[in-house]
Amino acid sequence: MTASKAPARPRRRAVARTRAIKQAAAQPIGGHDAMKESEAAALYRLMTWLSPSFPVGAFSYSSGIEWAVEAGDIVDAASLHDWLAAMLAQGPGFCDGVFLAHAHRAASSRDDAGLREIAELAAAFAPSRERHLETSAQGRAFIDIARAAWNCDGLDQMVSCCDGATVYPIAVGVVSAAHTIPLAPTMQAFLHALTSNWISAGARLIPLGQTDSQRVLALLEPVVVSTAKRALEASLDHLGSATFRADLASMRHETQYTRLFRS
Repeated sequence: MTASKAPARPRRRAVARTRAIKQAAAQPIGGHDAMKESEAAALYRLMTWLSPSFPVGAFSYSSGIEWAVEAGDIVDAASLHDWLAAMLAQGPGFCDGVFLAHAHRAASSRDDAGLREIAELAAAFAPSRERHLETSAQGRAFIDIARAAWNCDGLDQMVSCCDGATVYPIAVGVVSAAHTIPLAPTMQAFLHALTSNWISAGARLIPLGQTDSQRVLALLEPVVVSTAKRALEASLDHLGSATFRADLASMRHETQYTRLFRS
């Protein structure tokens, strides 16, 4: 065989690979690439409801982060990460997740009495006046928009069972259950939205750039995932918070002289 004919075999292999790729691309989507219509609809709704553009007013609340920045507890991306990791795993993130899970299950099973009890407990669990305002106002806004634009059979009845006590995690759990969206993805989406809003508040206050904000969000991913798992498995007896500094921040924010946020 001469040197001029040696490259023929690699060329044939390249042609064969190209042909195989084209044949694979021509095949109908299926297997792991496919998504059921119901799954696609559920994802679409969760992405809409828990998007920053959904008008619940989340941008105007900081959950006490504004006071923590002024007090010097949060000064950079690292300290913001540590503060939020604690709030997620040991504070309002976990507790709100537990309330969401139990509200979703009660609404799905049409347990009106159970749903009312969970809603009342969640409303009473806020550690300060401003945190109560934050979760109550967002919950009411979420319900109002859902009923106006995303109403469905059973939603009005579920909301009436709460007797006005539709704080944010209860509202999300009830609306998701009414639309028969599974609990697990609802939990992940809710905690992601909560975390993203906290980071947004911190970024405006410290301030942080967009890249540092995304780094914090990326580093908090395992905390969000593990908190969601714990919240899904927890009973109401597991409710509790150990983020005393964050709770104090939400109380002291009420008398903070200069404020950008309502909490």
